[in-house]
Amino acid sequence: MVADFELIVTTKAGRLDKYISEHSDLSRSRVQELLASGDILVNGKQEKASYKVANNDQITVHVPKLVPLNVEPEDIPLDIVYEDEDVIVVNKPQGMVVHPSAGHPNHTLVNALMNHTKELAASPEGFRPGIVHRIDKDTSGLLMIAKNAHARTSLESQLAHKTNKRVYLAIVHGNFKEATGTIDAPIARNPKDRKKMAVVEGGKEAVTHFRVLEQYPGYALVSCQLETGRTHQIRVHMKYIGHPLAGDPLYGPKKTLKGHGQFLHAKILGFKQPKTGQWLEFQIDPPEIFQKKLTYLRSLKG
Repeated sequence: MVADFELIVTTKAGRLDKYISEHSDLSRSRVQELLASGDILVNGKQEKASYKVANNDQITVHVPKLVPLNVEPEDIPLDIVYEDEDVIVVNKPQGMVVHPSAGHPNHTLVNALMNHTKELAASPEGFRPGIVHRIDKDTSGLLMIAKNAHARTSLESQLAHKTNKRVYLAIVHGNFKEATGTIDAPIARNPKDRKKMAVVEGGKEAVTHFRVLEQYPGYALVSCQLETGRTHQIRVHMKYIGHPLAGDPLYGPKKTLKGHGQFLHAKILGFKQPKTGQWLEFQIDPPEIFQKKLTYLRSLKG
């Protein structure tokens, strides 16, 4: 492995990801990506982000050269809920991918944002300017976008320190005996199916708080508040406790509510404005298909 730089630890210094980000120009999220891809070794071995660094540890960091995607502005309508000189809050529709990738080179939220403004915070990867967190293609709802480097740093820090607020609505299978609950179960790539995530011992910390809002024959409407933000977290956690999301093609049963993917909506988003520190909080109703399905489920109660 070609090393871009090396660090020699001279004292106990806590978590590996935090130590590297504090001693380099890499963001903590970028460090975690490099750890997951095996591009960071400690004493010649791959370690987790939570590894506690020790005196004389030798950390070797390789930052792969990024192949820039040709990301072009596209005139795609945006539902902008809020915008100031630092941030944009957008209501992403179901079916839209957040940023370009090998399987989705265009027609993404980033393409639409680039057409809307030239002020988007640069990203290390180049293909996701402004993006500090994501929601899945078939999940709808609120996302915060950074317009400059200071805003990106602030919003990423709020995510890392769990000081922001993200509440989702989900239609799930089954009925509940409890009204509320917390799922604290680590998530990692499913060792048996690399396309999926799963609750895996030794995975990344993942915590979801849920509240049952309504129950119907065979289904329930729940709100889920994220404490962490792992890939597919709500979808994986709800399946883990026996209540997979309705319509979920990856984690749900074949017999489910018909739609365009999982019935999951990012309803509430709250965070501190990066410059002023003022608390900003936004709510958005779920899309029409979600609301129509709720009307149908309520009709089953008689």
